[in-house]
Amino acid sequence: MPRDAAPEAARWHASLALAFERRGDRTVLASRRHDGPLVVQKPLYPEGEATCHGIVVHPPAGIAGGDDLVLDVAAGEGAGVLLTTPGAAKWYRSSGAWARQRVTIEARSSSRVEWLPQDTIVYDGALADIAWEARLEGDARLVGWDVVCLGRTGSGERFGRGRCRLHTRLWRDGKLAWMERGIIGPESLLAASAAGLGGCTVFGTMVVSAGAIDDGWVDACRQLTPRSGEAAVTRLPGVLLARYRGDSSEAARAHFVALWKRLRAPVLGREAIEPRIWRT
Repeated sequence: MPRDAAPEAARWHASLALAFERRGDRTVLASRRHDGPLVVQKPLYPEGEATCHGIVVHPPAGIAGGDDLVLDVAAGEGAGVLLTTPGAAKWYRSSGAWARQRVTIEARSSSRVEWLPQDTIVYDGALADIAWEARLEGDARLVGWDVVCLGRTGSGERFGRGRCRLHTRLWRDGKLAWMERGIIGPESLLAASAAGLGGCTVFGTMVVSAGAIDDGWVDACRQLTPRSGEAAVTRLPGVLLARYRGDSSEAARAHFVALWKRLRAPVLGREAIEPRIWRT
């Protein structure tokens, strides 16, 4: 059997398409289409009607070799959207087939979108292909993050086999604003190099995109340090990047939440109210 093949019956193919619209003072989930085990819970409004919160759920809980998940999010003009997940995504060991996940976000002018999933745990022996892409128009703004843990370090497991492919692209008004991709394996230079992970098991990236990045946003981020591991902040044209590397997914997540709390009001014009699911 080819390395990238798996019996069709053993695969989960799942897709979810969400469209949000601004209607008066309220952002509504105008349409949702799903196929397979990928759904969204009912819209929530813990901070008023302008921002619609959604929890994206993958009922099998784990992603196995051959699985293919696709999430498409469209935010109409002026919409406010926050999407998260109920728990860590688990990428299981594979006997040869890659597992894939694709997230695509399209944000029209004046919209505000937050893609804030919980952790990603890549098990030893997994073959994980993870990609997300955002396409922004006009003065749309985006905050997104990913925290990846290589191996179940809490139970003493190391990422001694397998590979993790990552691909991220950010577009504004049809022009590529930022792109990053890489392949991480136990013996890869990216995993071992001081310019990469430096042997760390946890890494994360937080992306803030706006028409311009204010000096104050960068200064506010640089005032914060994680309780363990290392962090850095970089400004590019229209993009602010916050990085973490270390050995604690809890420290990485806590650091990004602290950054989000500092930035949410100046970047998105909203008080930082954590989704309740983060505390359950």
